[in-house]
Amino acid sequence: MLRGLAGLAGLAALLQVLPLTGLVSADYLPTTTSILGAFSGLLGDPGFWTALGDTLTGWALGLAIAVAAGVVLGIVIGSVPVLRAATASTIEFLRPIPSVALIPVAVLLYGTDLRSTLLLVVYAAFWQVLVQVLAGVHDVDPVADDTAHSYRLGRWGRVRYVLWPTALPYVMTGVRLAAAVALVLAITAELIIGTPGLGKQIAVAQNSGAVPEVYALVLVTGLLGVAINLAARAVERRTLFWHQSVRGKEAP
Repeated sequence: MLRGLAGLAGLAALLQVLPLTGLVSADYLPTTTSILGAFSGLLGDPGFWTALGDTLTGWALGLAIAVAAGVVLGIVIGSVPVLRAATASTIEFLRPIPSVALIPVAVLLYGTDLRSTLLLVVYAAFWQVLVQVLAGVHDVDPVADDTAHSYRLGRWGRVRYVLWPTALPYVMTGVRLAAAVALVLAITAELIIGTPGLGKQIAVAQNSGAVPEVYALVLVTGLLGVAINLAARAVERRTLFWHQSVRGKEAP
């Protein structure tokens, strides 16, 4: 923790010194104090908070849709060997396609509406969850599954008592990865397409020549990413308090 703070302090000092020495023009790299001043100004701007809310709305809705679809389809596909074999090639074909390649499609379908952001966010985050859920279902102990069959547990009973406890750690990993990817795509969509949010604010600031504000907004997106990652890890630890992976880390 202290080393991380020391690293940030060193970076801030470097950014302060470089423009002052003339090694880098302040027109392209403002000083740390200028960036912090612009950041302080953003906090008092109602438009900034509206943009932040728009970004979080697109991120949260897209992530929720992706997680729900990824978990349900992952369990269904993973539980049926024939279905998993039939969809394997399709998944491997679609998964590597970068979401930014869908930007023209999103613009044609929805313009600068929130749905354009959702299309990109859902597509990118969905694969993170689906792949992890499929791995979790595949990791189910065959002995435990056979025991469930012996006790004549129905399909729902096997999912609840055998499959889900095994797959849950994978699900949480997928959610954590998807949360980060969803934020990246939400801001990218706003920046390129022009849907409302922090990304659009960055584009507007860049076009108007407000360089310190551009860096301040980038700083906000970085802080937002760190906060989301910390929150996702906290939820993961709380959800998996019973799992050995978490209990082992918390043991003295």
